[in-house]
Amino acid sequence: MNATDLLPNGLRLDEARAEARRTYELDRAHVFHSWSAQAEISPMTITASAGSYVWDGDGNRLLDFSSQLVNTNIGHQHPKVVAAIAAQAAKLCTIAPQHANDARSEAARLITSHTPDGLDKVFFTNAGADANEHAVRMARLHTGRYKVLTRYRSYHGGTDTAINMTGDPRRWPNDHANSGVVHFFGPFLYRSRFHAETEQQECERALAHLDEVVRMEGPSTIAAIVLESVPGTAGIMVPPPGYLAGVREICDRHGIVFIADEVMAGFGRTGRWFAFEHGDAVPDLITFAKGVNSGYVPLGGVVIDAEIAATFDHRPYPGGLTYSGHPLATAAAVATIRAMEDEHVVEHAATIGAEVIGPGLHDLAQRHRCIGEIRGAGVFWALELVADRDSREPLAPYGSSSAAMNETIAACKAGGLLPFANFNRIHVVPPCTVTADEVREGLAILDRALDVADGHLG
Repeated sequence: MNATDLLPNGLRLDEARAEARRTYELDRAHVFHSWSAQAEISPMTITASAGSYVWDGDGNRLLDFSSQLVNTNIGHQHPKVVAAIAAQAAKLCTIAPQHANDARSEAARLITSHTPDGLDKVFFTNAGADANEHAVRMARLHTGRYKVLTRYRSYHGGTDTAINMTGDPRRWPNDHANSGVVHFFGPFLYRSRFHAETEQQECERALAHLDEVVRMEGPSTIAAIVLESVPGTAGIMVPPPGYLAGVREICDRHGIVFIADEVMAGFGRTGRWFAFEHGDAVPDLITFAKGVNSGYVPLGGVVIDAEIAATFDHRPYPGGLTYSGHPLATAAAVATIRAMEDEHVVEHAATIGAEVIGPGLHDLAQRHRCIGEIRGAGVFWALELVADRDSREPLAPYGSSSAAMNETIAACKAGGLLPFANFNRIHVVPPCTVTADEVREGLAILDRALDVADGHLG
């Protein structure tokens, strides 16, 4: 690009570079970053975005295979959503949550038009973490019980209860064993805890394990079982057929609330509106965020079934948020859902996953010794990278990174790809609107980067 070339936001490249330098200086002087050792980071400056691409502070265009934090399901700067936010700002920027407003009412209607019958009420939050917090609070108040069961290899958010529910190392510094959360092992055949050899065995043994945990903890003490319908940052482990239905049966047998965490997997990510639809089981509560409006304005929520909602018909629900159902956020959700419906985005995600991403990744696995397993659905895929295919030794230890992973990720970025990586995995999670040509472009870059990982193998 020449210095006078324009970025998608109208800035000349030289103007964008000057702005990026100032942005970076201010960031390093004043911004405290999440999940980071502050003196050891050099955050990438983003100056523009459009569709499936972002532009860094030097004007380099990168194909966004991360969807940022797996939330820009409808892509960057979708014109219908941008216009809806602007129109809502001109009409009504904000209003307290005790007042009805048209954006929030219509957002709730549209969300529940895609949920099973009986799940017709929405409590809006600011993000996924507080959605999970409030879902657990509702379950505890509804059942009169306190304990909550969640799986290892999961992530449910960074607030107090949500981080204790989380089943990965981010929980450890914040876990004081007084949250009422009990963890169990979910199905993950590639690294089975149950010595299973088939998906059916893994499902049966994982359900037997969960049933035993419930019995040993005391069914009458357990308010809820909370599951990411498809675990996200923990590794995109699609549950085997029958697993979610089996969890539903355990919950029904003991009067336990089944909460489906759809924060990352929902709103088209797996090729369905909600990922639990793959599993033939209907939850009692659904938590959501991210894809509901592609993260354009912070928004999350809980979809509540009729029985739990009735608990609070004549008993005040003891919880609320100043920005619950914020007009700008819910207007963005309305525009996002309508665009997804009109443009058949969910169907597209299913097709692009089945016909382009999945086959393309399996082709990579034939050529790269570092790939131990490919798994996923829709636009929600993970490459499990290993140092040895026979032993399945991860290319980076659980809970940390490695030189091999760091160099592979750097090679992705140098090639023009913005990846999503966690421990020994690279996740392929582009927007649901990604085109077949963009997928092929990304996989070609990834192909070259994986040569770096292969170079670290013996």
